[in-house]
Amino acid sequence: MSAAARAMSVRAKVMLGLGVYLAVTVALLLLFPSEGKNESFKPVEEFRLDPWVEIKVAGIDLSINKAVLYLVISCLLTVAFMTWIARRMQARPNRVQAAVEALYDLTYTTIARQNMSPQMAARWFPFVGALFFFIWVSNLVGYIPLPINTHATVEVFGIEFPAFAIYAATANLSVPLVLAAVVWFSYHLEGIREKGLGAYLSSWIPSGTPAAMRPMMFAIELISHSVRLISLSVRLFANMLAGHLMILFMAGGLAVLLGVAAIAWVTLPLAVFFFVFEVVLVATLQAFIFATLTSIYFGEATAEGH
Repeated sequence: MSAAARAMSVRAKVMLGLGVYLAVTVALLLLFPSEGKNESFKPVEEFRLDPWVEIKVAGIDLSINKAVLYLVISCLLTVAFMTWIARRMQARPNRVQAAVEALYDLTYTTIARQNMSPQMAARWFPFVGALFFFIWVSNLVGYIPLPINTHATVEVFGIEFPAFAIYAATANLSVPLVLAAVVWFSYHLEGIREKGLGAYLSSWIPSGTPAAMRPMMFAIELISHSVRLISLSVRLFANMLAGHLMILFMAGGLAVLLGVAAIAWVTLPLAVFFFVFEVVLVATLQAFIFATLTSIYFGEATAEGH
């Protein structure tokens, strides 16, 4: 059989499979029509942070909720994982150590060393590496179902328990915003420490800029640095929130919302695809981007002639 014939054969099988899939979907929709829109189902409730233990100090809300739970789990897993790895290090690397060394090479060489001077990379690599691993673990933990949904309960032996749900601490804007604020203040302070306040602020203006243009260039740079605080946090927050929303809707939320149970035949495979896509790619990519931008900001703040 020629290559063209094999290609046509594969294409025919794909088209046949899609045709059967769509035919079954239409048949299910006809057999099980809509039961009416479900007004009680509100997807936004899945992301509402109800306090489990209310704590208020000087008017500041420090209540324990599911975001705090996921943060604690992420911190404990990060520390436990790094401690376990440190104790398994040996002269003759095993598979675990080889994988860890590959991650180390990613964070040090690709993220830190390529964007900062050798001195800066050595000084700030522990911070950048810890930031990468913490965000990565937080993103991954966010896809582990836990009994945290207080708006829906499951009865077991007469006792009601919260339903299982997924939630990522990084899908709450306050968490990425705090991380971005730490990065923002840190690279500014490092730039001032390295160059001095006057020289650091002067470095915002490109050399050779006419005197008349300097105030405008300084204002543009000031806005640019201010926007970094927003863009760095919102990028992580929006991507994680969008992924969780897609999984929520595809895994059954859309079927419940529209009152069409048969649509789950279409959306459930998509939910599995989005779940794998988020876990395998998005969780790691967002941690990588956040850490890389952090290194770039530190490198720019301390670069000669910048």
